[in-house]
Amino acid sequence: MKEDKLSDLSMQLSVDVLNLVKELRHRKETIISNQIGRSATSVCANIAESKYGHSRADFIAKLEIALKEASETGKWLEMLYKTDYIDEMIYKRINKTCSTIRILLIASINTAKENKTSNG
Repeated sequence: MKEDKLSDLSMQLSVDVLNLVKELRHRKETIISNQIGRSATSVCANIAESKYGHSRADFIAKLEIALKEASETGKWLEMLYKTDYIDEMIYKRINKTCSTIRILLIASINTAKENKTSNG
């Protein structure tokens, strides 16, 4: 169930950020918009790839990459908010999704690592 929720949330994050990127580029902001676009879509891509990992270690590695990318996305959002490119409402809405993804990823990674240890 967590994986489905993760997939749904990561897709929502990607869509929200890509729509934000369109707006930022319209306003001639390209530096952070390029970075946040890459990091947010990478979260979604790595969660999708994890489902077809070659091994439990590969599964865990993909989720760990997604976690790092989600953390980076959160930092870009904070920068956009602090530089007045986005308002508080947009920041809080997208950051809530990003934070929820991080929480679910940490739980999934920890569970996968525990199962790896107990299963040999």
